[in-house]
Amino acid sequence: MKKIVFLTGTRADFGKIKSLIRILEKHEHFTPYIFVTGMHLQQEYGYTLIEIERCGFRNIHAFENHTHETTMDLTLAKTIEGLSAYVKSVTPDMIIIHGDRVEALAGAIVGSLNNILVAHIEGGEVSGTIDELIRHSTSKMSHVHFVSNETAKKRLIQMGELSESVFTIGSPDVDIMFSDQLPDLETAKQYYAIDFDAYAVAMFHPITTEFKNMEEYANDFVATLLADKHNFVVIYPNNDLGSAAILKAYKQLEGNPRFRVFPSLRFEYFLTLLKNARFIIGNSSAGIREAPYYGLPIINIGSRQKNRSVNTDIINVDHTKEAILNALQEIEKHEVKNSYNDFGTGNSATLFLESLENSDIWELNHQKQFRDI
Repeated sequence: MKKIVFLTGTRADFGKIKSLIRILEKHEHFTPYIFVTGMHLQQEYGYTLIEIERCGFRNIHAFENHTHETTMDLTLAKTIEGLSAYVKSVTPDMIIIHGDRVEALAGAIVGSLNNILVAHIEGGEVSGTIDELIRHSTSKMSHVHFVSNETAKKRLIQMGELSESVFTIGSPDVDIMFSDQLPDLETAKQYYAIDFDAYAVAMFHPITTEFKNMEEYANDFVATLLADKHNFVVIYPNNDLGSAAILKAYKQLEGNPRFRVFPSLRFEYFLTLLKNARFIIGNSSAGIREAPYYGLPIINIGSRQKNRSVNTDIINVDHTKEAILNALQEIEKHEVKNSYNDFGTGNSATLFLESLENSDIWELNHQKQFRDI
C-alpha cells in the first residue's frame, strides 16, 4: 500500500488534482491524503476547505499558513513548518504538488529534504512574473513530473531532468471539464443567484513583480467594466501580494445590477458558468487553459500570463483603460477559429494511475542527477 500526500493551497490547484485524488480513492493499492492550506482556510476567499470536505475524500488535514504580513517568503516558511510535521506523522511514499505557488515549492522542499519522492504536476511551462521562477525551482526540487504536453516535457529535459521521470498526462482539470459531473446552467445560476441571461466572466489577479502598480491596474480594470455594457460574473483574485488593491477596487461594483461578485465558486459550477459565458476577461490562467477548450473569446490583460497566451484566438492587451475598452468593444465580433487540445483530452487521471502502477516510478533515484543534453 502506497501512501500519497496531495498538497492544495488554492481553488485552482484543487481543480487540477481532484480527478487524481478520486481515482486513487478507488484503488486498493493507494491511500491518498490531502494537506489543505492557503486560500482554502481564509474566510474572505470563501473558506473553500468546505468544498474539499463535500467531495467525501478521506484523510483531509487542514493547516493555516496565512500570516498577517501576507508576504510570500513567510507563507513559504510557515507551509514548510506545517507540512514537515504532517509528513513525519503520515510517512508518505510520495508528495504530489501542482504548479507555481509557494505552497508547491514548500512541498518540494519538504519532500526532497526528507527523502520522499516528490511529483510535480504541470512543470515545464512558462508564464510571467515570479510564478515562473517558483515553477522551475519546484521542478528542480521534484523527482517525478506529470506534464501537460510534449513541449513542457522537452523544457524539463532541457533543464536537466531525466526523460524517464517525465510523464505526459495532459491537464487534469480537462477530465472534469468534459465529464458528466457538471451541473446544467440553470442549476448553477440558481445556486449562485445569477439572474441575468447573458454574461461574461471577469478574473483579475495581482502581479507580484508589479506590486507598485496594482492599485492603478485594479482601478482601471474596474473602471472599464463599469464603462462597458455587459453583465459580469466577477471572481475574487488569489491572495498574492497586491490582492488587497483588487478587493478594494471591487467595492465599486457593490449594488450594481450588472455584476455578481464571488469570493470563490465550486469548481464544477465555475466550469458550467465559464462554458456558457460570452467571453472571459482578466489575467487568469482559466483564460489560457480552460476557456479555449470551450471556444470562448478571451481578453488577456497584462504580463501575468506572458508566454502562456499563445493561442491565436486570445486578444492580448496592456493595462490601459483605452486598450481594455477597445477590446471589450470588439469582443462580440471576435470569431474563435481554432479547436484546442494542447493540454490533453480528458484522460489525465487514467494516465496518472497507469504511471503510478508501473514499478519503475517507485525505483527512481531519490538522489537526483543532472542529465546533460
